[in-house]
Amino acid sequence: MEKLVIIPTYNEKENIEKLIHTIFFLHQDFHILVIDDGSPDGTAGLVKALRPEYPGQLFIEERKGKSGLGTAYIYGFKWALNRGYQYIFEMDADFSHNPNDLRRLYEACKTGGADVAIGSRYVKGGGTVNWPWDRIFLSKGGSLYTRIITWIPVRDTTAGFVCYRREVLDAINLDEITFLGYAFQIEMKFASWKLGFKIKEVPIIFEDRKYGVSKMHKGIVKEGILGVLKLRWYSLFKDYHSRVKNTSSAVFPALSKEEVLAKTK
Repeated sequence: MEKLVIIPTYNEKENIEKLIHTIFFLHQDFHILVIDDGSPDGTAGLVKALRPEYPGQLFIEERKGKSGLGTAYIYGFKWALNRGYQYIFEMDADFSHNPNDLRRLYEACKTGGADVAIGSRYVKGGGTVNWPWDRIFLSKGGSLYTRIITWIPVRDTTAGFVCYRREVLDAINLDEITFLGYAFQIEMKFASWKLGFKIKEVPIIFEDRKYGVSKMHKGIVKEGILGVLKLRWYSLFKDYHSRVKNTSSAVFPALSKEEVLAKTK
């Protein structure tokens, strides 16, 4: 019950089976939680069909309707904390994140001194492949804009390939993280930094999806622009630290081995 990879899905039938097999073929004891938002293409059914092949390792939670990336990850974080996982990962379902890099993110947190390890496109050794120029401009511009406004010392602020130590997610009041897209990824990093956790960027090569359709839309971009301004406002003129800090030590109590096994069935 050490490492859990959370993968939100919506219409990812072309990718999800191969991705699940690839992660388990690493033989690194990763568990996988798929959070499917009612995919009409049958994504959830494909995952459920694989569960007998990976008993006690592959899990799926189905939600009604498309509720957004941010709420999916918050749901997954709480699920993971309640079951005692120590290292919790965010990962896209479309192979834009290379599963082989999971080990590097884990090692950065396990032995490299990081509390949050980010798969970064914008540090030395990182980069993108087959990504259209407008998406590169939007991503790099968004990260630069975020650094200028918030002063956060992270180059890839919108990255969605991340490993969190349990202590980080335990310390954050997850109910106060309400953004859905880019802004969600930014605020999770911003909250971790503001609470004093060490963030490390691990260079990765990000490759554009080959199958399926991107979930990016104008609303996500707008939320990111306004969300960064809100974060700066809260940190300057309101007590952001107190708002985002989890002050309840009993929210995710330690479980016995029997309780953990029961919850993962």
